[in-house]
Amino acid sequence: MIGQTALVIGLARQGMAVIKHLVSLDTNVIVTDLRSAEDLATPIQDLSSYAIDFVLGEHPLSLLDDVDIIFVSGGVPLDIPLLQEARAKDIPLSNDSQLVLEQLPCKVVGITGSSGKTTTTLLTGKIIAASQSYKNVWVGGNVGNPLLLDIHQMTDQDIAIMELSSFQLAIMTSSPNIAGVLNVSPNHLDRHSNMQEYVMAKEQILDAQQSDDVAVLGWDNEITRQMRNRVRGHCWGFSMNSDANFDDGCFIENEQIMLRSNGVTNLIMSCEEVSLLGAHNLMNVIAASALAAASGIGIDAIQAGICDFDGVPHRMEIITEVNGVRWVNDTMATTPDRTIAALNAFEDPVILLLGGQDKKLPWHLLAREVQSGVKNIILFGEAAPLIKRELENAWSKSKLETGIPFGERGFVQFADEGSGSERLVKESTAGEAADPDPIPVVANLLETIGIEQAVEAAYTLSDPGDVVLLAPGCTSYDQFSDATERGECYRELVVNLS
Repeated sequence: MIGQTALVIGLARQGMAVIKHLVSLDTNVIVTDLRSAEDLATPIQDLSSYAIDFVLGEHPLSLLDDVDIIFVSGGVPLDIPLLQEARAKDIPLSNDSQLVLEQLPCKVVGITGSSGKTTTTLLTGKIIAASQSYKNVWVGGNVGNPLLLDIHQMTDQDIAIMELSSFQLAIMTSSPNIAGVLNVSPNHLDRHSNMQEYVMAKEQILDAQQSDDVAVLGWDNEITRQMRNRVRGHCWGFSMNSDANFDDGCFIENEQIMLRSNGVTNLIMSCEEVSLLGAHNLMNVIAASALAAASGIGIDAIQAGICDFDGVPHRMEIITEVNGVRWVNDTMATTPDRTIAALNAFEDPVILLLGGQDKKLPWHLLAREVQSGVKNIILFGEAAPLIKRELENAWSKSKLETGIPFGERGFVQFADEGSGSERLVKESTAGEAADPDPIPVVANLLETIGIEQAVEAAYTLSDPGDVVLLAPGCTSYDQFSDATERGECYRELVVNLS
């Protein structure tokens, strides 16, 4: 790319990595971002030693003049006018992950899916590192350090494990040597025009594989199981069921994790030895085991990696116990499906914190799930009114169709009396005055403003033996820069309770 001109859209983590890499290749770089110079003061200062042109606060079409290639950060929608015009002019689009796959000198394991990507990626890296089969194991992509920043240190004796999102895959034309598609369920429909477009983006992780490459597919998900028809090389699977009809892969049989490879089945370990909470994390474990085995890693290393893995911050993270109440941080549960998976990990009564920014995903399955085992639902953030409406609509239909009296239970909300402060009040019933007691005895649904008030309400309503679970089912962009920042805020609020 020496002497070419590249346009980089988005000055966040991925964009910064691309810019530094391109400059090292003597590429002329133009950077555009809708944010102002004031908002971007820190990254601009970080790039002050480079000869870069900045166009901030707008994306004028004139940026496309004499541009050879455009690098799009994951947070940038692909349907903005600038990119529509770029396609019309046949200007190629790329991103940091595409650059990595084009230039890495070593074997690559790429992992995508609607849920479980980060845990599976990090656990796969832990397992492969335990094998000592490679000089270095590099783990990155959407998790950790952008691999593009380390590419100059990598050799053909290394291996890289990448987490890949649908946003990245949608414009990628390269595939990893070993591609894992964990599952596909409705997600990011605020960015993809429909479910078909979202599935097609996920499928692209397979499309440039060769005959000696491997695809590892989640067999319990109908969409990913059907992707076996697109596999160009060897197809592996993973499943919670022992009767799954793949030749090679991992599965559960009699509460044991098994590996089947080359016609031989061996025990990896008992499910009881897995320390991670929830059936969805057990699925992540067998997925990582299959990916590692497909990479040539032996059972001893798979066992060692699983036993040495303590989980991922902000994913089913037990923060502390306060007065007999466990507080759990699963801020990365940004879809209703992920919230359901988190709920299924607990048998104790749950106080569930839901909210954030909606992703235009369906809520009816979660509405059904919370009819048992969930003591209170506390809503917060921008999506709180929408979630309240969606849940109440689903409960009303459930009542009519199945006779479940959920809709008859009392609704409790935070009421603003005009003073700027909030208090808990009970909703009045016909012929009765409101209960003056500000602490409700039984509450099913509460609406708050932000996560601070949600934590305060959960603390007030919890009893010994309860679990307070942040599994918000939404993104965090209404109040935070990302889900990690939301999780850090939640953790700090909880720690301050004790």
